[in-house]
Amino acid sequence: MDMPFWFDTAETFWNGFRPLVEIGLLTVLIYKTLYYLRGSRGSYVLAGMMVLLLVLSLLSYRLQLEVISWLLEGLWVTIGPALFIIFQPELRRAFAQLGSFTIWRGKRRREVIGELVTAAGNMSRRKCGALMVVERRIGMQAIVDDSIRVDIKVNAMVLESIFYPNSPLHDGAVIVRDDRIVAARAILPLTRAENISRRLGTRHRAALGISEETDAVTIVVSEETGSISIACRGVLHRDLSVEELEELLERLLIQEQDESDLAETVQMFEAEADGLSSEAGTRKEKRDVE
Repeated sequence: MDMPFWFDTAETFWNGFRPLVEIGLLTVLIYKTLYYLRGSRGSYVLAGMMVLLLVLSLLSYRLQLEVISWLLEGLWVTIGPALFIIFQPELRRAFAQLGSFTIWRGKRRREVIGELVTAAGNMSRRKCGALMVVERRIGMQAIVDDSIRVDIKVNAMVLESIFYPNSPLHDGAVIVRDDRIVAARAILPLTRAENISRRLGTRHRAALGISEETDAVTIVVSEETGSISIACRGVLHRDLSVEELEELLERLLIQEQDESDLAETVQMFEAEADGLSSEAGTRKEKRDVE
């Protein structure tokens, strides 16, 4: 067959398929934009603007308000530049993340895990209480806004300084987003579960509480015993060694890519938590006998 025939066939196919591609691209763009703005102040500003414009448009149409209709026509022309000005911080952060997203993301996560494990191990040996929350898919901007805002690259020495006894930021939790510490002295919601051990203190209850409301991973260092625990999806994994802590953090923060992996990991957590609980009970019985 002649080449022009194939070109004409391909062009005809593309002309029919192009609207679907455009709709798909616009859908992904709108979804990613709304997902990125979740939990931030920008989402509330955007929602407020949309509600105000819709109400004014309906009123002007129903009541024939000519002045408001004229103002709205002029407003739609300037709303594009206005959005760039209003959402300047969010846009800058989005472009910065886009530029450093692909190649170095796994490496940055491993660096963050290394710093968290080092800090938790050092504070465990000194029996220094700590509560470190690693944000994942579900945003925690509302809690960050009510905390002491910081912007520091995750570092073990910084974390140990924050949780040093009698430090002004010692109480509460730190929140880690990507490779930055974005908040300190954060107040987390306490768990409402009634079947948890009474020996668990406020830190462990707060770790469980935030894990029930978000998909965050929370590291807890007990001030009384120095034991290390992880809370995720309402499951508390207790009495971890430094090696176990690093392994679980890599599994949660690097290996998990979708919700099915997350559900599988939580089920594994529950099985391992039951095994650790029975093992801890056996060790306690042995100590009581001795």
